Formats: sequence, C-alpha cells, structure tokens
Amino acid sequence: MNTESPAELMQRLGQQAKAASALMAKASAARKVAALRALATLLRANVEPLQLDNARDLERARAAGLSEPMVDRLKLTPKVIETCAEGCEQLAAMPDVIGEIIGMKQQPSGIRVGQMRVPIGVFGMIFESRPNVTIEAASLSIKSGNACILRGGSEAIESNKALARLVQQALEESGLPADAVQLVQTTDRAAVGQLIAMPEYVDVIIPRGGKGLIERISAEARVPVIKHLDGNCHVYVDDPCDLDMAVAVVDNAKTQKYSPCNAAEGLLVAQGVAPAFLPRIGAVFAAKGVEMRGCPRTLEILGQKSLSGPVDTGFLAINPGAVVVPAQESDWFEEYLAPVISIKVVAGLDEAITHINHYSSHHTDSIVTRDHMHAQTFLREVDSASVMVNASTRFADGFEFGLGAEIGISTDKFHARGPVGIEGLTSLKYVVLGDGNLRT
Repeated sequence: MNTESPAELMQRLGQQAKAASALMAKASAARKVAALRALATLLRANVEPLQLDNARDLERARAAGLSEPMVDRLKLTPKVIETCAEGCEQLAAMPDVIGEIIGMKQQPSGIRVGQMRVPIGVFGMIFESRPNVTIEAASLSIKSGNACILRGGSEAIESNKALARLVQQALEESGLPADAVQLVQTTDRAAVGQLIAMPEYVDVIIPRGGKGLIERISAEARVPVIKHLDGNCHVYVDDPCDLDMAVAVVDNAKTQKYSPCNAAEGLLVAQGVAPAFLPRIGAVFAAKGVEMRGCPRTLEILGQKSLSGPVDTGFLAINPGAVVVPAQESDWFEEYLAPVISIKVVAGLDEAITHINHYSSHHTDSIVTRDHMHAQTFLREVDSASVMVNASTRFADGFEFGLGAEIGISTDKFHARGPVGIEGLTSLKYVVLGDGNLRT
C-alpha cells in the first residue's frame, strides 16, 4: 500500500520528470519517432482491454449522476482510440524541430548570431473529462523532447492509468525513459496544488478544462501558465459580402458543434446587409432550435417572441418556432456552449472591431467580406489569438492549422498564442558562432 502524502508523491514525480527531461532533450529524432509509432501499435492492440478499464469509469460516472453528455465525453470507443493512434503517426511523420537553428546572421564584429529551438523541459498538464487527452499530451511531449506530468480528472482515472501504462511501455521499448510521461495516480486534489507550486521541477503548467479549473490554476500557480479562460468567438458579416457564403460560415461556426471553445457565440452584422441577411440566418437557427438574443435593430428585423406570445407579423410569422429575445449587456460577454447566440447590428467595420475587442475573450474572430481592405483592417486590428477571413471559427484547432495536434489553445500573449502544438512546447536560445572573435 502506498503511504506517500500528496506532497511526497509530487516531489518524487517532479524529480523523476526533471531527470527524464535531460534525456529527452538529447534524444534522437529516430527514437522519438519509434516511440510514437510503438504507441500507435499498442493502442490498436489494446482496444478491448482499454474499453474494459473505461467501462469502470463509465459505470462510476453514471452511478455518481453525471449527465449523459458528460458521460459521453469519457468514452474510449474504438473510433476514439483509432484517432489517438492516427494522431501519434501523424506526429511521427512531422519534421523534428528540436535543434533547428533559425535567423543566423553575420554581425559587424564577425560573429554569427541565431536562435536554436529547444524543449521547454517539464510541463504539467491538468485536464478534465476526456481520457484521450492523455495520449494527445503524451505524444506531443515525446515529439517535442519534453517530459510531462499529467493529472487527469478523477472521473477518468482508470482509463488514464491504462493509457499511461501503454505510453510508458512505448517509451521503454524505444530506449527512452519511462518517466518522461508520468500520470498522477491519485484523485486527491492536494496533488494539483503541489504540481502548480514546484518551479524547481516544472517549467510550465497547461490547464485544460472548465473556466473554474483554469481560474483556480491561474490564481494559485507559482509556475508560468499557458491558458485560455473561455471562448467568446464572433463572426462579423460585413457590407459588402457574399450572402450565401455568410449564411454557410455563420451556420457552421455556431451549429457544427456547440460545446467547443471555437464555436461562435456572437454574431455581428453590418447594417447595410442586415435586412437581407438576418431573416436567412434566422431561418437556419430557427430550424435548428438556436435561441437568438438580439439588439433592438435585430428584434425589429426578425420580430420578437415575447412572454405574452408570438407576434403575428414579420420573421416569426414565417418561422413560428424561432425564439428571438432581447439581449442583455451580459450576453455580449457570454460563452454559451449551447444553442444560443447573441446578435447585434453594427454601423460597419469599425464598430464591429470595437465590439469584438471589448467583449470577446480574444480567442477566435472571423469576418465575412468581399472588401480586401476591410479584411486587412480586421486582421490587423482585432486583438485575438486567431483572426480569420471568410472562414468558420471552428477551424481554430491545432490539427486544422497543420500543427499535427494541439495541447490546448492559448489566449495569452507571451510564449504561445492560439493552438499550442509542438513549437508551443519549445523555447529558443541564442547561439553564437565565432572564430576566436574578441570584443573591443
């Protein structure tokens, strides 16, 4: 029986991770590729055992009264496991950036100065629900030459343990230290407090979960944190625009999936196109059961369903199932993660940018426009981690951005911003090449 306290456990994991990080930093690209391919093979060979362990988590979750959508996020289906395996293979096929030297320039003194990409060292990751995050984090850690300490949610403890065993087996088979990826195998919350307060062992913390978790980690950590608190993303429909494109982009950004942080929560529409555009997107939202919370002009165009019953004119007479209600000030800030969207008619581009920069969470915002100068202004002036032209906000994703995978999204401005992939888990150090050069 393990009698370690949370403090003793985390000290041991920290020491082991630090030692393993030195070995990972100098590991060859071939060994890292071998580990990732071995992990893919092990995942495919252990689908049934993984599902047995996962079933224990699912049974406990249902007994604890977790909602079915939450239970669904815990599932390790054959499709989920195969996606994890494919992700490992995709990372294995990507170039190794560790040791890459960039920006080498000759200086007047004769020295040449550039920067070399190196691993961060040790990162700690704290996440909730989805056990496949164990594989995503582990595979990115291996590819980037780091060591990591993973602390998943208690609701997925058996699944995470089973996956972590396969990761460590793949590392050992490839001649890499098993301690390069360690799972905190206790559900004691005190372990989290220890993990985020060990700057002597941990170089950065990455929380991935609900706003409450991330706020706690950000407030209490003594280690730098890569984070985003919420995803209040917007689509701005400009004047001029292609109305068919605008309807398709807004529909996809909002309804393709409601729960991700890159789903659109706010819709801004230029007043010149609002009368033509809003009834069309309103019909789409009404058919899909999306509640619209609109400004006065939006309500004027679409009609309002009041507490006393539907009005008999305008949009709602055509779409009696639509729910259009007045927006409150709080709606402009809200991340709904649900079939609800705020809608505001704005004078034009400048007002849209001002609204986004004030109310958004600086995650992802998109413009639909035919005007090249408007697009360029939007790209320059919107202060968000990902800014898009004529594309759905749902593309704000490491895989879609060609990063192979992501460990999370960052709305911070220092170190990493946007989807955090391999390069986001590295740092740069200056390298100087000389030939006996002396400073005078």
